Amino acid sequence: MATTIQIEEETKELISTFGSKKDSYDDIVRRMYRMAVKEQLREFLFSSEKAIPIDKAIKRAKEKWQK
Repeated sequence: MATTIQIEEETKELISTFGSKKDSYDDIVRRMYRMAVKEQLREFLFSSEKAIPIDKAIKRAKEKWQK
């Protein structure tokens, strides 16, 4: 089922630059959505917030998992 959304003409033109003549706006928006999800995941995984250097992480793991 299709719906109608209102966007500015300039926005429509910008969105169309992400596709080719064979792509529908639905194709383009879905592709942009998938790219945005991947970017959010990349930012989450590679965030430096709460990150520690690998040598410190190894030291902590050895201390925690002593035999």
